[in-house]
Amino acid sequence: MIAIAAVSLVMFSLGMHILLRLRAKGFAKVPEKKWRKWINHPEKRKGHIGEILDFVTGGRTLKDTATYFEELRASEIVPFERDLLVMKICVSVAPLLGLLGTVTGMLATFEALASGSGGDKTMGMIAEGISEALVTTETGLVIALPGLLFQHILKRYYERYKAFLAHLETVCNQKLYKKIHKEEKPKVEQVAFTAG
Repeated sequence: MIAIAAVSLVMFSLGMHILLRLRAKGFAKVPEKKWRKWINHPEKRKGHIGEILDFVTGGRTLKDTATYFEELRASEIVPFERDLLVMKICVSVAPLLGLLGTVTGMLATFEALASGSGGDKTMGMIAEGISEALVTTETGLVIALPGLLFQHILKRYYERYKAFLAHLETVCNQKLYKKIHKEEKPKVEQVAFTAG
């Protein structure tokens, strides 16, 4: 039971930590129209999305921007993946610990049957062993089922954040591509004009 309690404490505290960190990113609160404007107007940027844009929009080429987004994913995405993996392991371990409690409870029951003479003391030991077997199994499942649901909710929220970053990268690349080609176009026209 102590092991199940420790696993549940780790699982739910880690889950709350992930949830609070994802909410602190603020990606769901800032409308797309607003952060699209922030790409061209750095002075209006605010919050975590503004910090991300400050970091990734400094590139002069598409390769620079790709490098910035790789660094961003390494710092933003990898910790969530690691924490979600630990949470998934905790969800898997909880029912197994309950099963382990079932085995030890059944062993205690069989030991009571083997050593007892059938009196009240033996019946008490048998009842205690069966109780241990059932309670630990139930506790493991009671911990694992809400943990599985919580992990699923967090995974979906995390996937939304990942999709947001991918979309942000696409928009930043498109804007940079247009900017680069807008700057090159007058140079090409100027060369054609001087050659003619």
